[in-house]
Amino acid sequence: MKNLKICAISDTHSKHDKIIIPECDILIHAGDFTYFSRGGDQEIINFFNWFYQQPAKHKIFIAGNHEVLFESKEKFFKELMPPGVIYLNDSMAEIEGLKIWGSPITPYFHGWAYNRQRGSAIKKHWDLIPENIDILVTHGPAYGYFDEVGQDHQGCEELLFALQRVRPKAHLFGHFHRQGKSVVNGISFYNCAMVNNKYEIINKPLLLEEF
Repeated sequence: MKNLKICAISDTHSKHDKIIIPECDILIHAGDFTYFSRGGDQEIINFFNWFYQQPAKHKIFIAGNHEVLFESKEKFFKELMPPGVIYLNDSMAEIEGLKIWGSPITPYFHGWAYNRQRGSAIKKHWDLIPENIDILVTHGPAYGYFDEVGQDHQGCEELLFALQRVRPKAHLFGHFHRQGKSVVNGISFYNCAMVNNKYEIINKPLLLEEF
């Protein structure tokens, strides 16, 4: 497998025009590209247009908990996606020899988009993840990885168990607005959030180092 330049972002919240994407082979967005779709259909279409124009050979995205309108009209919006843009929802894409699995699912929080109750309801989504993938993209983190709210961890316990089973080279996510990287037991965990808790773009896109 040749060296690939993979760029990862998340939680752009309709402020993507303030982000400079470097030229890359694969661009991955890990969800929350809108801010509750307050701009209606056009907010989502604007993201599609921006994403399509970025200097990446391949473009992949998942949705996040803010994509309430996108979830309710997913079939409609999928028909509007530009050519070459790949959307993952409990599904996989194989790009340049890499197997990339993506899911928008997060633990229940006030009934936002793609929420599932913790335990068996959310576990059935993680059970779909095959064991031979290279990159796992989920909107939210596994329990214990860049998921602190105050003194509490809010990540998904069942997702952590799935990661221990699947063992991808990299896990990309956002949801909690604290960008960072950690390597544990051979898995690189990337929180790719671009904004802070005030929804201000303060971070740069992350470049994966494993490929």
